[in-house]
Amino acid sequence: MLPQIKILLVDDHGLVLNGIHAILSTQPDMNVIGEVTSGEDAIIFVRQTLPDVILMDISMDGISGMEATRRILKLELGCKVIMLTIHKNEVLLNKMANIGAHGYVTKGCPADELYKAIRAVMKGKTYVQSDLIPPPFSPKKSNTPLDNLSAREMEVMLMIVDGKTNQQMATALNISPKTISTYRSRMFAKLPVDNNVDLTKYAQDEKLLITSPVVTKPNK
Repeated sequence: MLPQIKILLVDDHGLVLNGIHAILSTQPDMNVIGEVTSGEDAIIFVRQTLPDVILMDISMDGISGMEATRRILKLELGCKVIMLTIHKNEVLLNKMANIGAHGYVTKGCPADELYKAIRAVMKGKTYVQSDLIPPPFSPKKSNTPLDNLSAREMEVMLMIVDGKTNQQMATALNISPKTISTYRSRMFAKLPVDNNVDLTKYAQDEKLLITSPVVTKPNK
């Protein structure tokens, strides 16, 4: 019997969790040991169960996948984090690389690519979906104003376009509303936008707000 890769799924959409679980269950060396719907629950689960690989969504209620990844990697428990997201954006990919994520694939990727990503990070490699940027998973300038945002400013941006209030963002990130306002002001100063409506349109133009199908089954 093959050694089992223990996998945690983190996404706030039940259908996505069910679909990914079903796809991974076809692999004899992969075992989904948990499904959680928030970054907060992911941190608790990791402390208690120590999965080998975490498939982490970025945009969720509560703390984002970006913040959850940062906190989990600070625990230094040896877990590998692969971002599994709708966001096909190079700047966001680079922010996750700087945080320390081990891989980045989108929810529209073929199942075979997801399998490849999981097995690659288990071997100590980094993995980026083949149609994004070439491995290794490392920062690369894409020459857009988004490059000027810090990881925290990017996170606040994603929360704003997701409709969260200052208080909701402050609670999720465990910082004060005043600090959120500071990040917001810095972000607006760096981007070609003046208000939340323009910010949402800008995020759409930069492919930060896109819909994508769940990972597709492998070809037979």
